[in-house]
Amino acid sequence: MGPHPAAAHAAARDSACVKSRLCQALVPLMMKAGYGRVVNVSSSLGQLNGMTDEERVPAYQLSKAALNAVTLMVADAALGKNVMVNSVCPGWTRTDLGGPDAPQSAEEGAVTIVWLATHPNGGPTGGFFRDKKRIKW
Repeated sequence: MGPHPAAAHAAARDSACVKSRLCQALVPLMMKAGYGRVVNVSSSLGQLNGMTDEERVPAYQLSKAALNAVTLMVADAALGKNVMVNSVCPGWTRTDLGGPDAPQSAEEGAVTIVWLATHPNGGPTGGFFRDKKRIKW
């Protein structure tokens, strides 16, 4: 079952295109300053490795896969400039999107996001992480 075209377009625009434009505006400033961290909040549903239609949320999956592609391209553009660019899957988290039955709090979901945002120089870039561990794209 394919995504509804309007829903897929809106999801991709909101998740990937807007963040791409934000990176285009800010990452050159980070590179000029010689320091920066970009952490794109993605989802394991955006992993190409093993992607299926089992979850029945194709527009969401496509938008997160596109965001992961943005992460790789921006990380490559900033390579060697002390600007680390990564994606993170926070896991199923109790938020408006995750709902009240999600197993972890927003604070728990933020741990890897904060870890990547505050990582010292020389840390990972161009990666996809969950629970402070690199995962497959």
